[in-house]
Amino acid sequence: MARAHTLGPLPETLALFPLPGALLLPHARLPLNIFEPRYLAMVDDVLKTDHRLIGMIQPMAAPEGIDAKGRLQRIGCAGRIVAFMETDDGRYRITLGGVSRFRLGAAIDSFSPYLRHKVSWDSFAEDLDAEATDIAFDRAEFLDQLARYFKATGYAPDWESLKAAPAPLLINALSVLCPFSTDEKQALLEAPSLTNRRETLQTLLEFAVRGPDDESPLQ
Repeated sequence: MARAHTLGPLPETLALFPLPGALLLPHARLPLNIFEPRYLAMVDDVLKTDHRLIGMIQPMAAPEGIDAKGRLQRIGCAGRIVAFMETDDGRYRITLGGVSRFRLGAAIDSFSPYLRHKVSWDSFAEDLDAEATDIAFDRAEFLDQLARYFKATGYAPDWESLKAAPAPLLINALSVLCPFSTDEKQALLEAPSLTNRRETLQTLLEFAVRGPDDESPLQ
């Protein structure tokens, strides 16, 4: 079986980049524009490591009246810096290639201006599998639903590329790119399998087409 990850053992600690609404998934890509000094320092430090991994994680939302400052979701995804460019005004433009999800562990006390945490990879061995498939994937049905979503939202995608994309790439890329809420993005991240993620994605697409006030059954 092919393995997508060839970096050696995954590290026991990660530099974290908490970013609401930013979703990274295994085998997907996420472009980032880095401008805050603490995260510029983070990128500098990560580029010096052998693994070049950054842990993307979402801050935890809280009900009104409850202070959730500093609280993070328990599951994130590590991405390897696969592209890097420095701009004339000192920003970094990087692209992360998703490697594996992780479960958040204890914070590490350090003098770095960014967060570092211990992480566990134990529950996500399947993320390293480059041959993950969705055997129940119905491409024609999925593309029909996607066309209705794009029509309803006014998006104009590269339709020919979408039609030709392998199912894992199509499902993960849409999960990353569609403007879902932070909680919805987290649900896509935590889906146990590619099939579960596709089912969650289809539910979100249908909900976006019908709107929250339409309680008619799904077709």
